[in-house]
Amino acid sequence: MERVEGLPRETRIRLGSEIRELLERGKRKRTKNVDVFFAASPASRSRLGLIIPKHGHKIVQRNLLKRRLREICRRRVLPGLDVAGVSYDVLIRAKRSAYETDFAGLESEVIKAVEDLCSASS
Repeated sequence: MERVEGLPRETRIRLGSEIRELLERGKRKRTKNVDVFFAASPASRSRLGLIIPKHGHKIVQRNLLKRRLREICRRRVLPGLDVAGVSYDVLIRAKRSAYETDFAGLESEVIKAVEDLCSASS
């Protein structure tokens, strides 16, 4: 049996209007490599959005950063929010320095930022 791992469509923030609204009304946590925006989700489950600016990098580097952040959220952030029984929209905007950061560094930053935002909104 084939194991399918991916980010389901219903857990993605895809519309530009939703992203703009989250940027305006969401709480923000700044870290060295990412900005994390956080707000209550209008959907019945937590959702994720990513903003990965080019910052002068090639598409291969941009896709690698995007895949890393998506994987961190898919495996750690969204399940953590589900276990807590809350539904939030999480938007992550990468900074220029995120391109040079390894997976473990990004993971610890994102998880810490989401935990801080969760505890502040509770």
